[in-house]
Amino acid sequence: MRTRSGPRAAVAALAAALALGVAGCVPQDEPTTPPPSGGGNAAEQLSQLTVATAGSMKGYSRERFPHWRDTGKNCDVRDSILQRDGKDVKLSGCNVVGGRWESVYDGRSFSDPSDVDIDHMVPLANAWRSGADEWDNAKRGDFANDITRPQLFAVSASSNRSKGDQDPSQWKPANRSYWCKYAQDWVTVKHYWKLTVTSAEKAALTDMLEGCSVGSDS
Repeated sequence: MRTRSGPRAAVAALAAALALGVAGCVPQDEPTTPPPSGGGNAAEQLSQLTVATAGSMKGYSRERFPHWRDTGKNCDVRDSILQRDGKDVKLSGCNVVGGRWESVYDGRSFSDPSDVDIDHMVPLANAWRSGADEWDNAKRGDFANDITRPQLFAVSASSNRSKGDQDPSQWKPANRSYWCKYAQDWVTVKHYWKLTVTSAEKAALTDMLEGCSVGSDS
Protein backbone atom coordinates (compact mmCIF):
# COMPACT_ATOMS: atom_id res chain seq x y z
CA MET A 1 0.00 0.00 0.00
CA ARG A 2 1.35 3.41 -0.95
CA THR A 3 1.26 6.20 1.65
CA ARG A 4 1.03 9.87 0.85
CA SER A 5 4.29 10.84 2.56
CA GLY A 6 5.65 13.03 -0.18
CA PRO A 7 4.67 16.62 -1.10
CA ARG A 8 1.43 16.69 0.87
CA ALA A 9 3.13 15.58 4.10
CA ALA A 10 5.86 18.15 3.61
CA VAL A 11 3.34 20.91 3.08
CA ALA A 12 1.41 19.86 6.18
CA ALA A 13 4.57 19.83 8.29
CA LEU A 14 5.55 23.25 7.01
CA ALA A 15 2.10 24.66 7.80
CA ALA A 16 2.24 23.26 11.33
CA ALA A 17 5.68 24.76 11.90
CA LEU A 18 4.53 28.15 10.67
CA ALA A 19 1.46 28.01 12.91
CA LEU A 20 3.60 27.27 15.94
CA GLY A 21 5.95 30.08 15.03
CA VAL A 22 3.13 32.58 14.79
CA ALA A 23 1.58 31.39 18.04
CA GLY A 24 4.88 31.75 19.87
CA CYS A 25 5.59 35.25 18.64
CA VAL A 26 4.59 37.20 21.75
CA PRO A 27 6.12 40.62 22.42
CA GLN A 28 8.23 40.67 25.57
CA ASP A 29 8.59 44.42 25.99
CA GLU A 30 5.51 44.93 28.18
CA PRO A 31 5.48 43.08 31.52
CA THR A 32 1.94 41.92 32.29
CA THR A 33 2.53 40.30 35.69
CA PRO A 34 4.87 41.21 38.54
CA PRO A 35 8.23 39.46 38.34
CA PRO A 36 8.76 36.52 40.72
CA SER A 37 10.24 37.11 44.14
CA GLY A 38 12.87 35.00 45.83
CA GLY A 39 10.29 33.01 47.82
CA GLY A 40 11.75 30.21 49.90
CA ASN A 41 15.16 30.56 48.23
CA ALA A 42 15.83 34.00 49.69
CA ALA A 43 17.58 32.78 52.87
CA GLU A 44 19.85 30.53 50.84
CA GLN A 45 20.58 33.31 48.36
CA LEU A 46 21.30 35.72 51.20
CA SER A 47 23.90 33.32 52.60
CA GLN A 48 25.65 33.39 49.23
CA LEU A 49 26.01 37.17 49.08
CA THR A 50 29.41 38.69 49.77
CA VAL A 51 29.49 40.81 52.93
CA ALA A 52 31.55 43.97 52.50
CA THR A 53 31.68 47.54 53.72
CA ALA A 54 29.78 50.02 51.60
CA GLY A 55 31.88 51.50 48.83
CA SER A 56 32.52 55.13 48.06
CA MET A 57 30.03 57.39 46.30
CA LYS A 58 32.88 58.96 44.34
CA GLY A 59 31.93 59.30 40.68
CA TYR A 60 28.26 58.44 41.24
CA SER A 61 25.41 60.09 39.37
CA ARG A 62 22.03 58.81 38.22
CA GLU A 63 23.17 59.48 34.67
CA ARG A 64 25.58 56.57 35.09
CA PHE A 65 22.46 54.34 35.16
CA PRO A 66 20.68 55.37 31.91
CA HIS A 67 16.91 55.07 32.33
CA TRP A 68 14.10 55.01 31.37
CA ARG A 69 14.52 53.01 28.16
CA ASP A 70 12.06 53.36 25.30
CA THR A 71 9.42 50.64 25.03
CA GLY A 72 7.38 52.17 22.21
CA LYS A 73 6.59 55.44 20.49
CA ASN A 74 6.83 58.13 23.19
CA CYS A 75 6.70 55.38 25.86
CA ASP A 76 9.28 53.97 28.21
CA VAL A 77 9.88 51.50 31.04
CA ARG A 78 8.00 53.76 33.45
CA ASP A 79 4.85 53.34 31.34
CA SER A 80 5.40 49.58 31.32
CA ILE A 81 5.57 49.37 35.12
CA LEU A 82 2.59 51.69 35.58
CA GLN A 83 0.58 49.45 33.27
CA ARG A 84 1.76 46.26 34.99
CA ASP A 85 1.10 47.43 38.55
CA GLY A 86 -2.11 49.38 37.95
CA LYS A 87 -5.76 48.44 37.66
CA ASP A 88 -8.26 49.79 35.14
CA VAL A 89 -5.34 51.43 33.37
CA LYS A 90 -6.18 53.96 30.68
CA LEU A 91 -3.81 54.44 27.76
CA SER A 92 -3.19 57.06 25.13
CA GLY A 93 -1.26 55.04 22.61
CA CYS A 94 1.10 53.26 24.98
CA ASN A 95 1.27 56.18 27.43
CA VAL A 96 -0.45 55.53 30.77
CA VAL A 97 -2.84 58.42 31.46
CA GLY A 98 -5.11 57.00 34.14
CA GLY A 99 -5.90 54.04 36.36
CA ARG A 100 -5.67 52.96 39.99
CA TRP A 101 -2.51 52.15 41.93
CA GLU A 102 -2.00 50.97 45.49
CA SER A 103 1.45 51.55 46.94
CA VAL A 104 2.67 48.33 48.56
CA TYR A 105 5.02 50.31 50.80
CA ASP A 106 2.33 52.25 52.66
CA GLY A 107 -1.08 51.17 51.35
CA ARG A 108 -1.89 54.56 49.82
CA SER A 109 -4.03 54.63 46.66
CA PHE A 110 -3.76 56.89 43.62
CA SER A 111 -5.66 57.52 40.39
CA ASP A 112 -3.25 60.00 38.79
CA PRO A 113 -0.07 58.39 37.38
CA SER A 114 1.85 61.61 38.02
CA ASP A 115 1.43 60.94 41.76
CA VAL A 116 3.17 57.58 41.43
CA ASP A 117 6.93 56.97 41.46
CA ILE A 118 8.70 53.95 40.02
CA ASP A 119 10.97 52.69 42.78
CA HIS A 120 14.14 50.70 42.28
CA MET A 121 13.96 47.94 44.88
CA VAL A 122 17.76 48.16 45.23
CA PRO A 123 18.38 51.89 44.78
CA LEU A 124 20.88 53.01 42.17
CA ALA A 125 23.18 54.65 44.71
CA ASN A 126 23.10 51.55 46.89
CA ALA A 127 24.01 49.44 43.88
CA TRP A 128 26.90 51.81 43.15
CA ARG A 129 28.25 51.28 46.66
CA SER A 130 27.69 47.52 46.32
CA GLY A 131 29.75 46.91 43.20
CA ALA A 132 27.96 48.64 40.30
CA ASP A 133 30.69 51.30 40.28
CA GLU A 134 32.82 48.71 38.49
CA TRP A 135 30.26 48.12 35.72
CA ASP A 136 30.04 49.99 32.45
CA ASN A 137 27.08 52.26 31.71
CA ALA A 138 25.41 49.65 29.51
CA LYS A 139 25.25 47.13 32.35
CA ARG A 140 24.13 49.81 34.79
CA GLY A 141 21.37 50.67 32.31
CA ASP A 142 20.29 47.02 32.25
CA PHE A 143 20.08 47.13 36.05
CA ALA A 144 18.14 50.39 36.15
CA ASN A 145 15.58 49.11 33.61
CA ASP A 146 15.32 45.52 34.85
CA ILE A 147 11.71 44.38 34.43
CA THR A 148 12.55 40.68 34.77
CA ARG A 149 13.69 40.68 38.38
CA PRO A 150 11.55 42.25 41.17
CA GLN A 151 13.47 45.52 40.85
CA LEU A 152 10.85 48.05 39.69
CA PHE A 153 7.58 48.89 41.46
CA ALA A 154 4.95 51.62 41.27
CA VAL A 155 4.75 53.19 44.75
CA SER A 156 3.76 56.45 46.40
CA ALA A 157 6.19 59.29 45.74
CA SER A 158 6.43 59.99 49.47
CA SER A 159 7.50 56.42 50.32
CA ASN A 160 9.98 56.33 47.47
CA ARG A 161 11.60 59.57 48.60
CA SER A 162 11.54 58.51 52.25
CA LYS A 163 13.41 55.35 51.28
CA GLY A 164 15.99 57.19 49.19
CA ASP A 165 19.11 55.05 48.78
CA GLN A 166 18.81 53.30 52.16
CA ASP A 167 19.10 49.55 52.67
CA PRO A 168 16.77 47.47 54.90
CA SER A 169 18.89 48.12 57.99
CA GLN A 170 18.11 51.82 57.55
CA TRP A 171 14.59 51.83 56.06
CA LYS A 172 11.67 49.42 55.89
CA PRO A 173 8.19 49.92 54.39
CA ALA A 174 5.55 51.31 56.72
CA ASN A 175 3.38 48.38 55.62
CA ARG A 176 4.79 45.64 57.88
CA SER A 177 2.82 42.94 56.07
CA TYR A 178 5.04 43.64 53.05
CA TRP A 179 8.34 43.14 54.91
CA CYS A 180 8.67 39.48 53.97
CA LYS A 181 8.30 40.09 50.24
CA TYR A 182 10.41 43.24 50.47
CA ALA A 183 13.31 41.25 51.95
CA GLN A 184 12.84 38.43 49.43
CA ASP A 185 12.84 40.81 46.49
CA TRP A 186 15.85 42.78 47.78
CA VAL A 187 17.86 39.55 48.09
CA THR A 188 16.71 38.29 44.68
CA VAL A 189 17.94 41.45 42.97
CA LYS A 190 21.27 41.59 44.80
CA HIS A 191 21.89 37.89 44.22
CA TYR A 192 21.21 38.06 40.48
CA TRP A 193 23.36 41.15 39.98
CA LYS A 194 26.09 39.84 42.32
CA LEU A 195 26.03 42.91 44.53
CA THR A 196 27.45 42.94 48.06
CA VAL A 197 25.65 43.55 51.35
CA THR A 198 26.89 45.18 54.53
CA SER A 199 26.84 43.23 57.78
CA ALA A 200 24.01 45.42 59.12
CA GLU A 201 22.05 44.97 55.90
CA LYS A 202 22.45 41.17 56.05
CA ALA A 203 21.35 41.11 59.70
CA ALA A 204 18.23 43.15 58.93
CA LEU A 205 17.35 40.93 55.97
CA THR A 206 17.87 37.80 58.07
CA ASP A 207 15.46 39.13 60.71
CA MET A 208 12.87 40.04 58.07
CA LEU A 209 13.09 36.62 56.41
CA GLU A 210 12.70 34.72 59.69
CA GLY A 211 9.01 35.61 59.69
CA CYS A 212 8.47 34.19 56.20
CA SER A 213 7.13 30.73 55.59
CA VAL A 214 8.76 28.77 52.77
CA GLY A 215 7.36 29.95 49.46
CA SER A 216 5.52 32.80 51.12
CA ASP A 217 5.22 36.21 49.45
CA SER A 218 4.00 38.03 52.55
